[in-house]
Amino acid sequence: MSDAAMLDKTFEIIMRQMVETGQAPHYTEIAQQLGLSMEEGRQAVHKLFSAGVPGWLFPNTTLIASFAPFNNLPTQYRISVDGQQKWFGQ
Repeated sequence: MSDAAMLDKTFEIIMRQMVETGQAPHYTEIAQQLGLSMEEGRQAVHKLFSAGVPGWLFPNTTLIASFAPFNNLPTQYRISVDGQQKWFGQ
């Protein structure tokens, strides 16, 4: 898979889980869905954020803290859909 295709797929996996569950996936989950080793999954996440995706990792980790327009940590910006609040905004 090309680097661009890998970045697109990594983005899609993260965004889909954020929308479905309100929580960002761990890099091991991303690796599994991409059919990669855990280390390759970790690298895929770092490459995605290094490419300029609006968001950030929790300092000194590979844990997704924010992935626009969502935040993985609670903020004062609560997002509700159909009366269900499981998301936080940046």
